[in-house]
Amino acid sequence: MRQTLLLSTLAGLALAAPRPQDDPEEPPASTIECAPFPSPLPSWDAYPAQSSLPDPFLPLQYMTTAGADGASAADIMAGLGNHRIQTQEEWYKCQKPQLMNMLQEYQFGYYPDHSLETVTATRSGGRVSISVEAGGKTGTIQATFTLPAGEGPFPVVIAIGGISSQPYLQAGIAIAEFNYGAVAADSNAKTGSFWDIYGDRDIGVLTAWAWGFHRVLDGLNATVPEIDATRVGVTGCSRLGKGALAASLFDERITLSMPMSSGVQGFGPYRYFTLSGQGENLDNSKGGAPWWSASRLGEFVGHHENLPFDAHTIAAAIAPRAIVADQGVGDQFVNSKGSSTVIYPAAQVVYDFLGAGDKLAIAIRQGGHCDMSGYQNVLPYVRHILQGEPLTRDYHDLGSYGSALTESFPWAATAPAASA
Repeated sequence: MRQTLLLSTLAGLALAAPRPQDDPEEPPASTIECAPFPSPLPSWDAYPAQSSLPDPFLPLQYMTTAGADGASAADIMAGLGNHRIQTQEEWYKCQKPQLMNMLQEYQFGYYPDHSLETVTATRSGGRVSISVEAGGKTGTIQATFTLPAGEGPFPVVIAIGGISSQPYLQAGIAIAEFNYGAVAADSNAKTGSFWDIYGDRDIGVLTAWAWGFHRVLDGLNATVPEIDATRVGVTGCSRLGKGALAASLFDERITLSMPMSSGVQGFGPYRYFTLSGQGENLDNSKGGAPWWSASRLGEFVGHHENLPFDAHTIAAAIAPRAIVADQGVGDQFVNSKGSSTVIYPAAQVVYDFLGAGDKLAIAIRQGGHCDMSGYQNVLPYVRHILQGEPLTRDYHDLGSYGSALTESFPWAATAPAASA
C-alpha cells in the first residue's frame, strides 16, 4: 500500500486538540494577573546560589536577586519566596508558560514555529517518508513502524536508538523508529534534516531530535490509521533519553515519556551529582557535548547552583502528562540515585499539586546503563498509561535507594495544596 497525504499546518507547537466543553458558552475571563517575566532573561549571576533544587512554584522574577522583593536566598530555597503561585489555574495560565520560556532560553533553545512548516508524508509498507518544508528549505525523515497482530488502532511507542520491541508488540503496542542521526548529527556539525531547515538557529541537538519525534508522529497520524494518535509514548536511552524527555516537553500530543538512563540534561540532577555514577554534571556534559543544548547553558558552567531550574523543572513543565524514568542501580555513567531520590520525588510534589500523582513513575532495576531489560522494567507502567491496564507493581517504590532525599527540596513543606 502506498499513500501520500499533506498535513495541515498547526498553530504554534503540535498540541493536542482542545477537549469539547460541556457548556458551549464562553467561559468567564480569568482575573489572574501573572507575575512579570524578566526580559531579557538575565545572566547566571542574577540568581542566588541554591544548593537545593529551585522552587518550581516561584515565578522567575521573584527568584532573581534584584526581583526577590525582600526574600533572602534562604527564604527562596525554603519555599518562603514572595508571590508563589497557589492554584492550578495560576500554574497553567502563568507558571507553566514561564517555565517553558525559561527552559528554552537557558537549556533547549527555542522550538521552531510549527505553523510555518508544511509536512507531507508517504507510506509504503512499513515505512513512512516525511518531508518538511519551511522558509523555502526542506528536510526529510525516514521512519519505520511495526504493528501488533489483531485489530487496531494500537497505541504506539516511538523509539530512537533501539528498543526491546517484541514484548511491546505482544502486548498490543505498535513500535515506530527513526534514525536520529539523520535528523541531527550527535556533534557540532549541524548536519541532518533539522539543520537543513534550521541551520542558523541556536538550538540544542536534543531539541532537534525532539522535533524529529514530532514530525514522525505527524507522518504516522497522516498515513497509518492502524495507530491511535491519542496514545503515544516516546523513548530513548542515555543522550537519546534526554531527547525523548525533550520531545514530551515540546508536544502535548505525547501521552508518555520514557527516558531511560537519561542523566544530566534529562532526568538527572545538575545538583547532587555525586550520589552515584561517575559524577556526570553540568560542567562535564556541556564541555563534552556542547551541542546537546543551546549556548546559554554554557553561562552556568562553574555556576550550576545559580541555575534557576533543575531536572525536576523539566518534569514539572511536562505535567500532568505521564513520565516513567528507568534507572539501573549498577549504572556507572549516570546518577541513578540522584534521579530517584532527588528529581523524582521533587517532581512528584508538582504532579500531586496538579492532581496527577499517578502520572509520574520511577522504575528502578538491577543492571547497568541502557540495559535492554529496562524496556520490560517499564512495560507494566506503559500498559497502564497507554492501555488502561491495572498496575500490579508500585512505581513509586525507590527500591534499594530507600527514601527521598527530602532536604534537596525543602520548599515541598510549604507547597500549595491540590485543588479540590
